Amino acid sequence: MGAGVSNWRLAQAVSRIGQLGIVSGTGLAEVVARRLQDGDPGGHTRRAFEHFPFPRMAQRILDTFFIPGGKSEDAPYRRLPMLDLEGRKEPMELSIVGNFVEVFLAREGHSNPVGINYLEKIQMPHLPSIYGALLAGVAVVVMGAGIPLAVPEVLRALSHHESAEYPILVADADGGSKTCNMAFDPLEFVEGSAPPDGLTIPDFFPVVSSEALASILLRKASGPIDGFIVEGNLAGGHNAPPRGRMNLNAAGEPIYGLRDEAKLSAFRDIGLPFWLAGSFGSAEGLQYALDEGACGVQVGTAFALCEESGLVTEVRHELIYEALAGKARVVTDPLASPAGFPFKVAELAGSLSDDAVYQQRHRVCDLSFLRQAYRRDGGKIGYRCPAEPVAAYVAKGGCKEDTVGRKCLCNALIANVGMPQRLPDGTNEKCLITMGDDLVSVGRFCPNGQTEFAAADVVRVLLGA
Repeated sequence: MGAGVSNWRLAQAVSRIGQLGIVSGTGLAEVVARRLQDGDPGGHTRRAFEHFPFPRMAQRILDTFFIPGGKSEDAPYRRLPMLDLEGRKEPMELSIVGNFVEVFLAREGHSNPVGINYLEKIQMPHLPSIYGALLAGVAVVVMGAGIPLAVPEVLRALSHHESAEYPILVADADGGSKTCNMAFDPLEFVEGSAPPDGLTIPDFFPVVSSEALASILLRKASGPIDGFIVEGNLAGGHNAPPRGRMNLNAAGEPIYGLRDEAKLSAFRDIGLPFWLAGSFGSAEGLQYALDEGACGVQVGTAFALCEESGLVTEVRHELIYEALAGKARVVTDPLASPAGFPFKVAELAGSLSDDAVYQQRHRVCDLSFLRQAYRRDGGKIGYRCPAEPVAAYVAKGGCKEDTVGRKCLCNALIANVGMPQRLPDGTNEKCLITMGDDLVSVGRFCPNGQTEFAAADVVRVLLGA
């Protein structure tokens, strides 16, 4: 769920009551660095640092980013070094530590498993991020928005502190693409005479939209698949594009049909555990999933709106209020995401869902989670994003048409959790909220019209209690 929405507090709350809490692995280097610059309220990040197995690395990050009492409101957050195919060490360290902190805190105080979710499209942080999560004892890795064939071998290698590689898609000037392997050697980061013992290989559950994609993963993945999250196009965040040519309805949203519905009988035949996702966040949805042979459901929207969520409180309450009033609306925007996948957007006044607000924003690419590698003239690797300034993108060989309607999800998602970048004109980066179509039904968790409920309330309702 975004960056920092499904945070350690939410994952811990869900895991404590016997379900699987999953933290978002998106942008954790940025999230943790900004928490430190905000003074680390509650001291939770620094407490996790005390348990990090490489203390000199942790101290370097603390010395660089921690501001006692927090930065001034008018000061911008420090810009972080960006990961690249050269494997720069500082951003890798931030990714390792950021993922360790989130998983460690989610696991703190109980013995139940905790998982982490990554977007395959955000490729360059995968290796150090997964290593950090393994150091903290993550039990499950979930990955969607792509075809993560390399992940099983990565999990095996990194759990043994062995070198691993991940294929990074690199665009060619002719419009095609090739892959270039990014390497990561854990022993370059280990402190002391020996790496930590006892890292467990977590279960790997790729997110798929069809039995065809599941079949590809089973045949071509670098190691075992332990189960599937079968996600339909009603889910929040990135959706798989419709199969075949994309057609839009009168509102400009992609049209999905029967070809886009996963055949659950095929998943039953595969014989691996699977869970359903995408508007199954109800007792009836859970029962349907169980009747179809699934192990259960993955729920995002309801948990994103509960009190343990990282979403800004005022934004949560406004979305719930709109839903209770029958005014909530979620649109599937085919252009918003720089990744090129359709992206679910909740309409919210003052956010980038408002075209006037979007048009006023000065384009900038300073977080670059979704930037794409491309081959420059002469063969060197460069980086670009269709949400960056149009002239810059075109100068890097990108097509101007690809910039139309693109929105900076990176800055928006960080703003969603209360850490917006301060801009030179004195304003802050704006939110862009993603929710599933289930937003309109959130009232099932709101007895007497209240706008506050807890993760335990969501679980209680889903279990029919």
